[in-house]
Amino acid sequence: MADRDPDIDTAAAAPLDTAPTRKRRWLRPLLLFAVPLLIAAGGAYFYFTGGRYVSTDNAYVQQDMISVSPDVAGRIVSVNVRENQRVKAGDVLFTLDAEPFRIALAQANAAIANARVSVSTMATDTGSAQADIASAQADIALARANYDRQAKLMEQGFTTRTALDAARQQLAAGEAKLATARASQARARAQLGSGGGSRTPAAIQTAIAQRDAAALNLRRTTVRAPKDGIVSQTSRLQVGNITPSGVPALSLVVSQGTWVTANFKETDLDHMSVGQCATLDFDAYRGLEVRGRVESIGAGTGSEFSVLPAQNATGNWVKVTQRVPVRIAILGRPARAMIAGLSTDVSVDTQSHCG
Repeated sequence: MADRDPDIDTAAAAPLDTAPTRKRRWLRPLLLFAVPLLIAAGGAYFYFTGGRYVSTDNAYVQQDMISVSPDVAGRIVSVNVRENQRVKAGDVLFTLDAEPFRIALAQANAAIANARVSVSTMATDTGSAQADIASAQADIALARANYDRQAKLMEQGFTTRTALDAARQQLAAGEAKLATARASQARARAQLGSGGGSRTPAAIQTAIAQRDAAALNLRRTTVRAPKDGIVSQTSRLQVGNITPSGVPALSLVVSQGTWVTANFKETDLDHMSVGQCATLDFDAYRGLEVRGRVESIGAGTGSEFSVLPAQNATGNWVKVTQRVPVRIAILGRPARAMIAGLSTDVSVDTQSHCG
């Protein structure tokens, strides 16, 4: 095989070496200018936005919780809800045995009837006392006339001292009888009287109040949801158990009024104020971003509201950056359910304002 000409090989290889060289020629100036520009842009961004945003991951979703307890003690006869069931205000949660309270209501109605009979009797006593007063007044008039006659006869010497004393004693007895009749009338009127400017006698008012209390207790045997929400801890409700009054039987997480409590460092509060916009991210819902607004800033740090506040007046004191609870209102209606206690990342724009 004949030897190849080296000049021909060099000429053929020359175009292949030219393309990479040209790439390097325009790439080098691009890098020389692009890198400084990126660094300058980044520096400018951090210069103008540095300190504008403050954030924390020490934040949690909060919701109002109501401890539902019966107002009367009784035996549970039915449970109408299950764990984590959504209910509306007025829905029946559970009921107590109402029979003892129906009996109490019947007794209260009977007490009203007895009170009315007693009032009728007292009204009769009042009339009788009035008649006794009239009789006593007539006796006094007769005794007074007899005494005056005996006194005149005594002056003329036509009667005895004994007869005069007897007339005086008869007059005193009539006055005592009149006083007794008037006292009986006052007592009867007092028993028949009413209070509070009402014409209804006091005895009937008392019986009616007892009847109303018995009716209220009967209605309270049906425990209803005070607000819309989700019931929890329903395992406490077991048919047949006796539940005391005032002791929480279950919990209700209120649907409305969800907010986020963000515990910011005290060094982040320099430019923070109520009304600033916030962005909320949730660990449970990746990719979900919710808008919020600073609603209030706590009146004290978390340590101040703890059960055992820190005592800093000691020799081994170490300064620790304190956390201040900031309440963040959620704007709009999030696409996912807000569950109490969800971990949240909060970022507040201190140069914005949300109406």
